[in-house]
Amino acid sequence: MPQANPPPASGDLTVLLAELSGGDRSVLDRVLPLAYDELRRLAHHQLGRERQGHTLDTTALVHEAYIKLAGADSLTWAGRAHFFAMCAQAMRRVLVNYAEARATAKRGGTALHVPIEDVAAAARERPDDILWVDEALRRLEERSPRQTRVVECRVFAGMDVAETADALAISAATVKRDWALARAWLIREGDLAT
Repeated sequence: MPQANPPPASGDLTVLLAELSGGDRSVLDRVLPLAYDELRRLAHHQLGRERQGHTLDTTALVHEAYIKLAGADSLTWAGRAHFFAMCAQAMRRVLVNYAEARATAKRGGTALHVPIEDVAAAARERPDDILWVDEALRRLEERSPRQTRVVECRVFAGMDVAETADALAISAATVKRDWALARAWLIREGDLAT
């Protein structure tokens, strides 16, 4: 009697993501432990731009973002880089939701007047600015979804050009071009300093 193929090694995140993309949600519980260290690095990077004393810590941000992703109707990943880019996007959404709740409570907020690369520092000094960045990215998304993904990867996930290209399955030249165009658009639209 032929033996069934053994299940993939529990340590192979790429294989598990492929199975998850194929509709096998039973592997979801095995993905988090394998991706946890990298997710904590992403969360630490994201929280590094937030105000001191943020109510979320690295672990909470990882868990909230993962819950958001796990609850999605469809989980399709084009590999590890895409998975981590989507996790960074989910972390951004969690932080924006917290900032929106905080701004609603305070009824405050001002325009952002800093270079796009300095969003991290500005968000520490003026936490409501993440709301401005989110609104600007929503407007950019209507114009160019791919440029928005490039900005998310570069600014929110801290990815370099090569990592962004891998995550979005585009060339490094396209990443550089989209990054330059998105920065120019955000500067023009948001009255950002150059």
